[in-house]
Amino acid sequence: MPLPHSAIVLTAGLGTRLRPLTDVRAKAAIPVAGVPMVHRIVQWLVSSGVSDLVLNLHHLPATLTRIVGDGGDLGANVRYSWEPIVLGSAGGPKQAAALLDADDFFIINGDTLTDVDLGTIASAHERAHALVTLALVPNTEPLRYGGVLVDANGDVTGFVRRGSSAVGSFHFIGVQIARKDAFASAPAGSPSASIGGVYDALIARAPGSIHGFVCNASFFDVGTIADYIRTSHAFGRSSSTDVFYGRDARIAPTARVSRSILWDDVQVGAGSVVDECVVADGVRIPAGATYRRAAIVRGPAAPGELIVSPIAE
Repeated sequence: MPLPHSAIVLTAGLGTRLRPLTDVRAKAAIPVAGVPMVHRIVQWLVSSGVSDLVLNLHHLPATLTRIVGDGGDLGANVRYSWEPIVLGSAGGPKQAAALLDADDFFIINGDTLTDVDLGTIASAHERAHALVTLALVPNTEPLRYGGVLVDANGDVTGFVRRGSSAVGSFHFIGVQIARKDAFASAPAGSPSASIGGVYDALIARAPGSIHGFVCNASFFDVGTIADYIRTSHAFGRSSSTDVFYGRDARIAPTARVSRSILWDDVQVGAGSVVDECVVADGVRIPAGATYRRAAIVRGPAAPGELIVSPIAE
């Protein structure tokens, strides 16, 4: 099959494990090494020939639409699927697919960065005659991630929770190709899941309808704040600095900022120390303050109030 030119990018999630950062921006709008994650995803899709995109929206939608717009600056045609309630990993694509003039399309998680080859997964999807093909890598962290079970033909036979049952399984890296028909059973306008829901029912009803494309692609899962910091530094390896600055950052000459990520319009006062921190939009670090390994956002009440959350591994 020719490479599908359409994709749904899943950007509606609440990003609860990234709080308090996701109290400021939608998860996909968070900057990775100075570039919003959604920009990196859209640029990667466009570079692969996939430019007709739908982003689903729910949480802090303006933080996404403001930086993506209609996609023209990125070489894409972007439309949006608004979800008054989060419709989930099956309900979201079912609704968004109505905006695409395509029977087959990619579905891309908005919190994963990868270099998987989209042309190769499209070819595997065609050969398998599947409704859905999932991009998979060996699950090297079964105690952290649930897994996908695949038979000798590459067909997905089930899904397992993290733990001992996930040993020897495969890890879904947030890229898939699907036919609209795959979501026919998802109730319109109601939340429903793909894995743990619609996909399990498909496997039971029609074995072979879900296929696994096993590869060795790299991927970065921005699930927690610690993951986010590691991903930012991985993408910034070519940089000569260990600090990433957003727009209009102002750092006092006597302040010391190290191994940190500063978003837009951040000010760091004289004599302060900021080490291994993520400092969100508009934060003012007081003179003489010291913060280490913390996520810092503006508080909702008094001017200058800060919410400081320790960063756990």
